[in-house]
Amino acid sequence: MPAPAPVPTDQLQFAMPPKHGTVEEERRHRKERLAAALRLFGRFGFEEGVAGHITARDPEFTDHFWVNPFGMSFKHITVSDLILVNHKGQVVEGRHHVNQAAFTIHSQIHRARPDVVAAAHSHSTYGRALSALGELLEPITQDVCAFYEDHALFDDYTGVVVDEEEGRRIAAALGPHKAVVLRNHGLLTVGDTVDAAAWWFITMERSCQVQLVAKAAGKPVPIDQASARHTRDQLGNDLAAWINYQPLYQQITRSEPELLG
Repeated sequence: MPAPAPVPTDQLQFAMPPKHGTVEEERRHRKERLAAALRLFGRFGFEEGVAGHITARDPEFTDHFWVNPFGMSFKHITVSDLILVNHKGQVVEGRHHVNQAAFTIHSQIHRARPDVVAAAHSHSTYGRALSALGELLEPITQDVCAFYEDHALFDDYTGVVVDEEEGRRIAAALGPHKAVVLRNHGLLTVGDTVDAAAWWFITMERSCQVQLVAKAAGKPVPIDQASARHTRDQLGNDLAAWINYQPLYQQITRSEPELLG
């Protein structure tokens, strides 16, 4: 019996970011991805009281962004719960308040980075632990190389961020990078899709955990600069982040389909 013939590669399925024909379709897509990302953050234990937020730029009103309502658990958020906030921090769609820190930080990032569709920040455990040390991630694993020379440290802390100048300083520290460690505060990541921003936060949090555990156990063996840069070029783009995120999106939408309502 002859061996089975290979399936032609053009007949194999491989998901890529979808294209949308209308602004309304793109808006709905971003809101669904935002609600799913918030549910995942809740599932992973990234909540700390009312702290934490993910934003998604509106595709039509590009100085507005969608964000989770203040005081609502990540674990319960649905698409219909999301609120739309303008560049002044005023809610223009929805019936809930916005977290003032969410507006202050995220509005400045969205303003400084037109390429950024989404930004994610939460008070996750290991991100806060690394931020308390005032350290950056080191190239000690393949996964963390996605952040090699592509994340920054905001080396200051003055309390809860409630004024625009502090937001501008954080945006300046982020610069062109995909992530910033906010000293004594936590992590913030950005991406050209909600999927990418959420994935960068999730894998950055895990990388913080690995670094802390490895250093507690001994002396990590670093990856050399050339290899770290090469690995970053392979894994560190937003398309790679989008692809890595899809299994998580599938998990949360299949197990909690009501989030799309």
